Amino acid sequence: MAARAVAEQGAGHARYTYRLRVSSTVLARLEAEWARCRWVWNECVAMSRKVHAANRDAAEKATCGPGQLDKLLTEARRSMSWLREGASVPQQQTIRDFATSRSKAVKDIKAKLPLRRRAGMPRMKRKRDARPTMNYTQRGFRLKDGRLHLASGIVLTVVWSRELPAVPSSVRVYRDGLGHWYASFVVAIEPQPLPATGNVLGVDWGVKETATTTSDAHDLPHPGHGKSAARKLGRYQRMMARRRPAKGKAASKGYRKAQRQAAKVHKKVVRQRQDTARKWAKTVVRDHDAIAVEDFRPKFLAKTTMARKAADAAIGATKTALIEMGRKHARDIRLVHPAHTTTDCAQCGARTKHALPLSERTYTCTACGAVSPRDKNSARVMLVRAGLNPAGADRVRAGRPQVPSQREPGIPALLQDGEDVKILCAIPVLAVLLGLFLTEPEPSPGG
Repeated sequence: MAARAVAEQGAGHARYTYRLRVSSTVLARLEAEWARCRWVWNECVAMSRKVHAANRDAAEKATCGPGQLDKLLTEARRSMSWLREGASVPQQQTIRDFATSRSKAVKDIKAKLPLRRRAGMPRMKRKRDARPTMNYTQRGFRLKDGRLHLASGIVLTVVWSRELPAVPSSVRVYRDGLGHWYASFVVAIEPQPLPATGNVLGVDWGVKETATTTSDAHDLPHPGHGKSAARKLGRYQRMMARRRPAKGKAASKGYRKAQRQAAKVHKKVVRQRQDTARKWAKTVVRDHDAIAVEDFRPKFLAKTTMARKAADAAIGATKTALIEMGRKHARDIRLVHPAHTTTDCAQCGARTKHALPLSERTYTCTACGAVSPRDKNSARVMLVRAGLNPAGADRVRAGRPQVPSQREPGIPALLQDGEDVKILCAIPVLAVLLGLFLTEPEPSPGG
């Protein structure tokens, strides 16, 4: 199909993240708990590699699933008092996370995906590199008097910036690159429908502008948050380069200070991008009932000369924010395949025979003569492919006559609106050819 719907009947689950106030005593206990979970992860990696090596020449293949790993964890907790001092819930969830990661990697290998697209096999977590992350199910935590009580007696103070809409089913306690601790609760939520507007919108992603839509009022210009912070970030990175420790030696106090300052700048830019994306997504979802979004994968831009600007645009994060906001408010979000969206004409559906250079900002159709901005034309193609009424779409450039959309009265409306424009252009030609071959010849006067 040309587009697939993303909006569901129910919004499902959402994460609510809160900052944690951690004292020195609680910090020591959290780090000890993480050390146990990290040990369990590394043991799972070692066992997986051992089973894989044994299966190479074995007639009967052994398995290394979460069931076998749970039994090994039970035996390890029985024999090791250090491991037994910690809670069993985060250690079991570590095994579940390992199984999920390994199954994804095995699935990509069986599917013979290219190496650049495969999820790598789980690797060992080193103490100095891995950030603490622990997951707790309902039997591993509780909320009492506004505080988070974890298994094994760890009590955390939560900064409640907003109310939880329901009782959480699980919580993830983790530390970010700045050393701040957070609690991320998973909560079942219900959709919050917005009033119907009767409007539809097409969204095309780009580099010069992050999002170009069929409505000029809802275009998202390139924010340039990374460019604004580049000068300060470069200063801290040069400080790190001058103070970089020798291999095998501990980092100096000055190096760690510069590293923390650089991490602060990175964190600020990330938060600015998230704030910009969510505010724009909220506006788009509030003003439109259905949205056709280009299912764009910006990963390939990392290997081009536009890598820095494309990363600063945060197209992937903005697209994710738009989809999540559409689910939350029960809007119809449709993802459209990006193939040929820059070469198809939104008016007549004709496709150019050559690729348009990126420097060319105007699209001129060689079939019907329609002229419009290139990105605006692509945004309107999204509406056509998604089967939405292109109401509010951009018009052609002033001074040129507007060519109406070429709709064939004999073609069903489903094919006109729901399928690729290329098929619509081919149907009248096929009908004419079939009519020539199927028409019975008139009898001759002498016959």
